Amino acid sequence: MKEKCLEILRAIHQFDTIIIHRHVRPDPDAYGSQGGLAEILKASFPEKTVYTVGKEEESLQFLRRMDVIEDKTYENALVIVCDTANTDRICDDRYRLGKQLIKIDHHPNEDPYGDILWVDTNASSTSEMIYEFYLAGKEEGLVMTKEAARLIYAGIVGDTGRFLFPRTSEKTFRYASELIQYGFSLTELYDGLYRTKLNVAHLSGYVLQNFTVSKEGVAAIKMPKSLLEQYGVTASEASQLVGLLGNIEGVVAWVFFIEEEKEIRVRLRSKGPIVNEVAKKYRGGGHPLAAGASIDSWDDADRVIEDLKAACLSQ
Repeated sequence: MKEKCLEILRAIHQFDTIIIHRHVRPDPDAYGSQGGLAEILKASFPEKTVYTVGKEEESLQFLRRMDVIEDKTYENALVIVCDTANTDRICDDRYRLGKQLIKIDHHPNEDPYGDILWVDTNASSTSEMIYEFYLAGKEEGLVMTKEAARLIYAGIVGDTGRFLFPRTSEKTFRYASELIQYGFSLTELYDGLYRTKLNVAHLSGYVLQNFTVSKEGVAAIKMPKSLLEQYGVTASEASQLVGLLGNIEGVVAWVFFIEEEKEIRVRLRSKGPIVNEVAKKYRGGGHPLAAGASIDSWDDADRVIEDLKAACLSQ
């Protein structure tokens, strides 16, 4: 791990401009790893220009605002992509315009893009990896700041479900304890991460009243565009409710179907059955217990549910 971090650091030394990307439909880990890395590099190399780019997620703007840059900025630039398993999910296609490309990620490495790749599927989050990058390079001059620590901690909290998910390790807790020593407000951070709009809260009531559970322990809820419009909720806001069914007795895997303009997004979660294999059948992927996919029809949704049942039976 340390040698890979130092290889990345050596590449950073060679460039005056660094542009950091992350995945579409960003979550706290995407923002945390992208922004945390940017803040470390800005503090460590004040002579360099560091940008973070991508379509903003309104609910996460309290963490960081994105930069707007021209295409010519990519000339002779180093591009780093955080928390993105495959090129189809990189937000902003201009990542291809840079001179060198680095991938930093904790998802299964099924699309090994980039000139330098650092993938650690045992990490709780990509944000945890960014903190390890700092630890590996602090003797070489890397600097941690209060803002970098806030962003990295937010990413770890988001991808571990507040330290409840299986990949949370002793190391994760140790890193978290070190990060909070930088003095950012935990209260403000948690308020931002878990604040719920009234209409989203009302939609959560609908979910709890209308989800189905099969005898195999598969829970499912379908959210057509008409339902989202009824509650005044965006598809992104609806996706925030995906963890809602995880604590219900008898549920071992669950799926949210959320209709967008051109496709139906599939959010898969599990307490044991492997769901990323199901996601791969429907233009998706992800972690073994948390994955996503895209389908074109509600008939496909029924097929996903059947595949999820089969995954539960084979567990």
